[in-house]
Parts: sequence; structure tokens; C-alpha cells
Amino acid sequence: MRAVSFSGQNQCLTDREKPEPRPGQAVIRVTVAGICNTDVELAKGYMGFSGTPGHEFVGVVEAAPDAPQWIGRRVAADINWGCGVCPVCLTTGSRHCPNRTTLGIAGWDGAFAQWLAAPVANLHAVPDSVSDREAVFAEPLAAALEVSQQVHLTAKTRLAVLGDGKLGILIACALRHVCPGIVLIGKHARKLEVAARQGVRARLLADQEERRERFDVVVEATGREDGLARAMDLVRPEGMIVAKTTVAGTAPLSLARLVVDEISLVGSRCGDIALALHYLKERLVDVTPLIEAEYDLEDFVEAFVRASRPGAGKILLRIGS
Repeated sequence: MRAVSFSGQNQCLTDREKPEPRPGQAVIRVTVAGICNTDVELAKGYMGFSGTPGHEFVGVVEAAPDAPQWIGRRVAADINWGCGVCPVCLTTGSRHCPNRTTLGIAGWDGAFAQWLAAPVANLHAVPDSVSDREAVFAEPLAAALEVSQQVHLTAKTRLAVLGDGKLGILIACALRHVCPGIVLIGKHARKLEVAARQGVRARLLADQEERRERFDVVVEATGREDGLARAMDLVRPEGMIVAKTTVAGTAPLSLARLVVDEISLVGSRCGDIALALHYLKERLVDVTPLIEAEYDLEDFVEAFVRASRPGAGKILLRIGS
């Protein structure tokens, strides 16, 4: 089968063996995959990754020896799977298992390939009313919604999202149902308009700096090393910053300011795929305006170059049918 291979800072298409399902696994024919900012960071050396990346996908189950009822179904999948026997797995679940693997990120080849293998327990059926172009957003939308599962938000919470990239827009559009007054802050009027058309209050960073407004909760989704420092300028004393950015570099942070202003800092990663699929099914978020372009897998190099440009929208890879 054809698959993307990352080795160091080299990216290319290769031919490799189609995976065979092990006990408890399914083999999935990938139909559409999305290139994420994390994939761009992996190419820069983040996580010391080598192998086949890709964790945003939708596909069709072709083989599942232990669960034949899944064959032929369109699916998305939770991307983390643990050992299943350690104290973390047995108490809080596999997302933070110290021995976990993560699809296309750590220890498991990902979705930039014609087929992939995944645990049946991680599969989620895609509703018939949700297209492949929408379902491929299940993983990033789940990550966006995770903020609402970690932090107690009310309709009166003064909530800001910093960063008008793909994830920032998803977070703002998703959380507006919890916090109607949510504000999305960014540098690009064109991208802010995507969220504004879905009922989000959008604000240019320059305008925000003039207002000097402070928020109860700031979600940092800039994708930049200085994102946390910028978020510190937006949060009130005793407020909270939720950090979403993962970069290969080191992020500066004023510990003195964090302590003196008694600011809480929460890391936020993956979320509930089932919740994201529910949002997509109920049309609570329109993800399609985030799509900038679609490429065939054979044109991966060109697609990846485009996805790596600052401010790029979502780039999709059409892999199967």
C-alpha cells in the first residue's frame, strides 16, 4: 500500500505492507485524512517522530475478526490506546497511560496511508448524515470541545480564545453554545470572519490590546511559542489559562506573574470523539468553511507544503473511496 513516511525532517511517499488485524483490532480503509498543525510540528522534530503520521481521518472498516459487526461501517477513532493493565488504564482510562501509543504521533503508524489498524474499542460509527469532509474533523473538534469537559463554564463566564487558526476557530464555534459571549481574538480579519458567521464575537488582536479587557478563562490556541505569554496579558488575576498549543520549540512563561496573580494553568489535549460526532450530526458547528484545499495522497508533498504555510486552512488528503 501507499503510505507517507517521516524520517527525521524528510517526508516522502513509500510502499509498505498492508496491516493485518491483531486480536481486538480492525483494519480500516482510509477515505479522507486531514493534515494537522501537529503533523507540521512532527516534521520539525516534535516528539522525535518517525513513521507514518496522520491522526485526523475517516474510513471504512474492512476487517475485524473479533467484531465482524463493524465491517463496512464508516468510522472515526479515538487516537490514544493504552496497555489496559496499568493502574492509570484501570482507574482513569487509557488517555494518560504511561505506555500508551498515539495514532500517527507516538508508536503507531497513522492515517496518511491507504489502510491503518486500530483497536475496535476505539472506533466510533459516523452518522449517515455526516459527510466524509465533515467527519474528518471529528478528532480536532473533540479536542476543541475538551475545554468544556475540563473547565466549569457557565453562560456568564468571560471566555476568550486566543488564536484564529483552525483549532481556535473550532473552539470558539463549539464553545459558543456554552458561553454565548465568547470572544475569538486573532490577527486575520478573513479568518475571524469564519467564526463570526457562526455567531462568535470576533476581535482583532490590535483592538483587544486597546481595550485592555481581561477574561475569566483564556484558551491559548495560537500555535506559537509565545502564545502563553500573550494569554497572560488577557487573563484576570485568579483566572485560568487553558493551553492547547504543542510546538517543537520551548515556550517562555513568567512563573513570577503566574504565582503573583494566582493564575491557574490547564493543559488540554484530545477529547471525546462521540461528542464531536454528535455536534456534527446536529449541525452545531459548520466545519466546512475551514477547508482550504483537497489533494490526492500521491500529491502529499505538495499538500504538506501548503499545509505548512502560516495561516493555512485545513488541507485534506483524499485517499480512498
